[in-house]
Amino acid sequence: MGKPTGFLEHGRELPGKVSVQERIKNNDEFVKDAEFGAKIQTQASRCMDCGVPFCHNGCPIGNIIPEFNDAVYRDSWEEAWEILSSTNNFPEFTGRVCPAPCESSCVLGINQDPITICNIEKNIVETAYAKGYAKPKIPTARTGKTVAIVGSGPAGLAAAEQLNSAGHTVTVFERDEKVGGLLRFGIPDFKLSMKVIDRKIDLMAQAGVKFEVNVHIGVNVDAKQLRKDFDVVLLTGGSTVPRDLPIPGRELKGVHFAMEFLAQNNRRANNMDLKTEEIHAKDDHVVVIGGGDTGSDCVGTSNRHGAASITQVEIMPIPPEKRTENMPWPSYPMILKTSTSHEEGVDRKWSILTKEFIGDENGNVKELVIADIEWEEAKPGQRPGFKEIEGSVRSIPCTKAFLAMGFLHPEPTGVLAQLEIELDDRGNVATNGFQTNQAGVFAAGDMRTGQSLVVRCINEGRESARAIDAYLMGNTNLECINNSLMLSA
Repeated sequence: MGKPTGFLEHGRELPGKVSVQERIKNNDEFVKDAEFGAKIQTQASRCMDCGVPFCHNGCPIGNIIPEFNDAVYRDSWEEAWEILSSTNNFPEFTGRVCPAPCESSCVLGINQDPITICNIEKNIVETAYAKGYAKPKIPTARTGKTVAIVGSGPAGLAAAEQLNSAGHTVTVFERDEKVGGLLRFGIPDFKLSMKVIDRKIDLMAQAGVKFEVNVHIGVNVDAKQLRKDFDVVLLTGGSTVPRDLPIPGRELKGVHFAMEFLAQNNRRANNMDLKTEEIHAKDDHVVVIGGGDTGSDCVGTSNRHGAASITQVEIMPIPPEKRTENMPWPSYPMILKTSTSHEEGVDRKWSILTKEFIGDENGNVKELVIADIEWEEAKPGQRPGFKEIEGSVRSIPCTKAFLAMGFLHPEPTGVLAQLEIELDDRGNVATNGFQTNQAGVFAAGDMRTGQSLVVRCINEGRESARAIDAYLMGNTNLECINNSLMLSA
């Protein structure tokens, strides 16, 4: 619980950041954790003896938050690491990119600022690596069972570590040249450095997890043969088909899906092959269409490229700045968020309808036609509609456009088609629990649930590992799987 009177004595405080002028010069992480020092223990001391810790419920993987806060406050970092790593395979990822639903559920957040849970988590894992507490999870014995995992995002990696720890022989297949999926090629380095990913992958490899890269199952490797070669196949390929914007001018040069832009920039920042024609925003008038985290990442990346201007448009109305009656504690509030990328410079517009891209004589986009809309109250059982505000149609400069409107479903071709996997009405993999319609073939993560958070995908990976172990062994008594069982208790 930390210090009994800590929340009365101290307010919420986070580490400083490198100035905007300096950090946009590169793609490095810019939070000054090293300068925060002992203040992290002060922040941990604010954790209350709240009786019922709602942060447990807010956290999709059930992190034991009050206990690791107390350990940090007592300067017992190895204990804190043991508590944190018992439920979270990748606190180095969640401590950096998680939107912290746990903090929204913090009891202190009822009438004060909540505990800095994500930052404390990040400090625990960095201390664990610095002091050697983070070690390979080597199994004591092997079961002789083999598992192929297709996709190396957070769901696939979490399942791989759990199943390997249980003694199964696990091979992870990745279609790109490095492991990590959208962790590596979707999240900008200034939020999650590739070095952080590689550090964890190295530990997993030391523990016995096998990684096969440049292997696109269903394209250059037959999926049916893979099923024959392994006792179980787990599909964790993600939800990778982006939502398009079918308006006039969509075909113009300079209009790209957000992930085309973000993945290429991560490759550029790490001296990797770009693989496609270069997309760069220097001196461009950038329009980001979509108001979520991916759109924010496009803003931050465009700032680092030296864009002439950046506009972010969103069709939905501007969210409230504070909780409303419809978003009471401890629910996750849909309120206005200003990211570090927004702090670096962007013109944000809400309730905007995108109508048409206008091109020049060479087929390059030069303008975007937009209009203001007014949302109407939804009728019972129906979605709300909107109407265009008369006289609001106008054009804004747009020499690069990035579509960041989310993802629809996994790619239905390739591995899903070859294995004849049934899909649900949304185009995601249909499962009974985690098992697909094919015996011995499981699915987890965004491929099964639709687009979600990294932390939810970690939970998907852990729970699918529990289901696979039960399928292979007929029980879930192994120690590492029990960690996953606790999540459902």
